[in-house]
Amino acid sequence: MICYVRSRVEGAREDGVIEMRRAQLSFGDGLIAEEVSDLREGWMEHADRVLADEQIVAAVYEALARRHPQSRSRGRLGAPAEMVLRLLILKHIRNWSYGVLEREVRAKSGVPRLHPRRRRQDARCKDDGTLGPEVVKQIHQRLVKLAQANGLAAGRRMRVDTTVVETNVHYPTDSSLLGDGVRVLIRTMKRIGKIAGETGAKLRDRSRSVKLRVLDIARAARSRAKQSREKLNRSYGKLLNATSRVVGQAKRFSKEVARGTKRARNVLQQLVLEGLRQELDAMVPLVQQVMKQTRARIFRGDTHAEGKILSLFEPSTEIIRKGKAGKPNEFGKMVKLQEAEDQIVIDYEVYDRRPSDSDLLIAAIEMHRAMLGRSPHMVAADAAFYSAKNEGSSESPRRQARLHSQPFDQEPRAQTRAEEALVPQRTEMADRMRGTHQRGQAATRARSLPLQRQCRNEASGRARHHRRQRRQHRSHNGKTICPVGAST
Repeated sequence: MICYVRSRVEGAREDGVIEMRRAQLSFGDGLIAEEVSDLREGWMEHADRVLADEQIVAAVYEALARRHPQSRSRGRLGAPAEMVLRLLILKHIRNWSYGVLEREVRAKSGVPRLHPRRRRQDARCKDDGTLGPEVVKQIHQRLVKLAQANGLAAGRRMRVDTTVVETNVHYPTDSSLLGDGVRVLIRTMKRIGKIAGETGAKLRDRSRSVKLRVLDIARAARSRAKQSREKLNRSYGKLLNATSRVVGQAKRFSKEVARGTKRARNVLQQLVLEGLRQELDAMVPLVQQVMKQTRARIFRGDTHAEGKILSLFEPSTEIIRKGKAGKPNEFGKMVKLQEAEDQIVIDYEVYDRRPSDSDLLIAAIEMHRAMLGRSPHMVAADAAFYSAKNEGSSESPRRQARLHSQPFDQEPRAQTRAEEALVPQRTEMADRMRGTHQRGQAATRARSLPLQRQCRNEASGRARHHRRQRRQHRSHNGKTICPVGAST
């Protein structure tokens, strides 16, 4: 953006510490304006025009003003709302972490043109958390309205699909989760010991023994022998015993910090000590749940433990199976994406628990109507969204046309000749493929076979002259040998 103009919203004070936009360019920006103009990318020009909308920046401004009761008038001068929004957009477009964002913004002379660079990493983290999903949803809805006003999203077509956003976790195994829990608990208790000194309970470091047990389990799991199975159970028993003792130590440390047995010498260190105690209180229940599900799987054979945890650092992670051959199990959260014309995403949703795709179709169509003010003429979705409940959920022709992805004023189309021939052809093919060891697979394999094409001569009413002749074999003396059962 070439210049920044001060703008106000209702309720904003002249002497407030939160601004909507930068009031003027800095001296450094004026010196390097021409030199860095060719470094700007094409999408930045479009982003400038979109971010000029006052309602988008006002949503961020109000979110920053709600952090504390007197955030508008007290404290040092904060970053403008437009700067916070642009920093977050740059982070998501580049797929950067907060540390990489800070380094790139400070180092590159072209990036500050879009995002000024007087922010710290901790402040950006606070701004990202302050905006929250509600503010991001509000910004997205405003962008959809702008796209509709510019003719990019008319609403005649709709596409809906679900995908998996994987969380940043390693492949979950019971032994690795127990090892993670022991490592975190011991590390936290060591930090408490450095602040509080030698008072209270003593810490016994079991990190080495737990690590050895995890390695023993990994080696025993590679073998399918009966002896390896017994060794695996013994190693898990030792690992659970060591983990239980570490959890008991963590509980004692937490109680001593709460009672004041372990305390710091000054107020600031005491606040750090209280934060470490809260970390222990948050991690101990997670480790106990991992111990519970490990005992259920190893010693009782129960693989469906209630409240199963797949990561101590991302407890909300789920196991999701989408039928992918290369990745049968995915670990993350289910996300619904809903698009209109020109791939404009009009709605998205992250689900706490994975729903069935067939339960999302009707709600997606209603959301399309609410966002764009009209029902779609054509709906595109995969087969998982179909269900008899959706098809027969209403008797009105409008709802039926919507489910069949047809215009509302068009009657349901008749079944084609190919579809009519589909069922008997598949049945006949299943009979031909029937065998002693293939009876259960015959119908499934027949469904994947293509339909038999109709001959061009038969379609025009003429006789077919290239019929397949009966298979015949010739012997070495040149005589014809007819198949068994054929007449000579």
